[in-house]
Amino acid sequence: MSNGNHWVGGNRIELLENGEEFFPRVFEAIRQAQREVIVETFILFEDKVGLGLHAALREAAQRGAKVDLMIDGFGSPDLSREFIEGLTSVGVKVRVFDPGQRFMGQRLNVFRRMHRKIVVVDGERAFVGGINYSADHLLDFGPKAKQDYAVELAGPIVAEIHQFVLRAIAVGGKGAGWFRRRLKQAPPVRQTTAGEADAIFVTRDNRRHTNDIERHYRAAIRSARERIVIANAYFFPGYRLIKELRRAARRGVDVRLILQGEPDMPIVKTAASMLYHHLLHAGVRIYEYCDRPLHGKVALMDDRWSTVGSSNLDPLSLSLNLEANVVVRDKAFNEVLWGRMEHLMQHSCKKIDTADLASEWSGWRLVRSFFIFHFLRWYPAWLDRLPRHVPRLTPAEATDLAERQRNEKNNTANATHTGGATPTEAA
Repeated sequence: MSNGNHWVGGNRIELLENGEEFFPRVFEAIRQAQREVIVETFILFEDKVGLGLHAALREAAQRGAKVDLMIDGFGSPDLSREFIEGLTSVGVKVRVFDPGQRFMGQRLNVFRRMHRKIVVVDGERAFVGGINYSADHLLDFGPKAKQDYAVELAGPIVAEIHQFVLRAIAVGGKGAGWFRRRLKQAPPVRQTTAGEADAIFVTRDNRRHTNDIERHYRAAIRSARERIVIANAYFFPGYRLIKELRRAARRGVDVRLILQGEPDMPIVKTAASMLYHHLLHAGVRIYEYCDRPLHGKVALMDDRWSTVGSSNLDPLSLSLNLEANVVVRDKAFNEVLWGRMEHLMQHSCKKIDTADLASEWSGWRLVRSFFIFHFLRWYPAWLDRLPRHVPRLTPAEATDLAERQRNEKNNTANATHTGGATPTEAA
């Protein structure tokens, strides 16, 4: 498996915007599955979207398809026992990536999360992007509904994505023997040409591929001659990527950033805005998306290169989390993505000018820029020193059992403390 070392031709790649386009397509693909469904996601909530995925996975498993669901222990911490058992009872393998114990109600397993969002159906159809399985990716959620993107893929690139997700399960706990058996058991997959797009599947991990996604971004920025458009939810990249953007703008490339204007977390906008002076003075154009929170992670360079995936351009995604992007080389796809980005800039964004920042005291700006410069320059090395454990996958049943045992132990201790009454009875 190349993990982003060569272009794979002959693919059909379709852009999907928001949950309205993404969820029906994914659920339909799962319901049509004949042999296998593999889903990886950071967030799975027990709302109408999560229940829709639940129903589709159950149907596939009941038809005899092998169904694997991997969720992150930090991103999906509160699924009920009934939800999990509704899947495992029909044969769905539910695995939790690095389930962490809580301390005083707080989740401590913050770093090195499984942030990927991938679906592979029958080894022939795949979905990659930034959309989680939660109702806040639908417009009817309200003002906090997220703006986001994913791609549907068919063609030879799906074989690489398929091997990757199987290997992720094996590395997480099943072992190399399981991986080889699963590949042998899989029926032969048709590797026929599905379209004209070239693609690379690029991932980031904490072992051998620590900077692959960022490396593809920087190479594309260096090669750009006409335009660069990056729409990213959490923008605070390293020094080298910022330097390449400034260089591109100074050599005459039309460089545009679409960032959050109505963030889901205020610190996101604060962090990105610290870079505004540095970028604007180099000629980079900055647009803040103001309709609702921007959750997308997409970019395009010139008229052929594009990327869609789960990776933000911030310290977590670039130096800690497990991520997956698809890089596309195709004029038609680039044109579609450019059309969507241009529409956002024209109708839903506020363009930031240097005059908007003039009220800031210049002395403070210089001091702050000094510290930001050195943080951007060195944070990849600092974060790299955090523990590089390889989190294992835990069957959801085992996680649920451990949680029940902890609760029973706590209830027993509380009952003893209150003279034999349970907490509810004591109240």
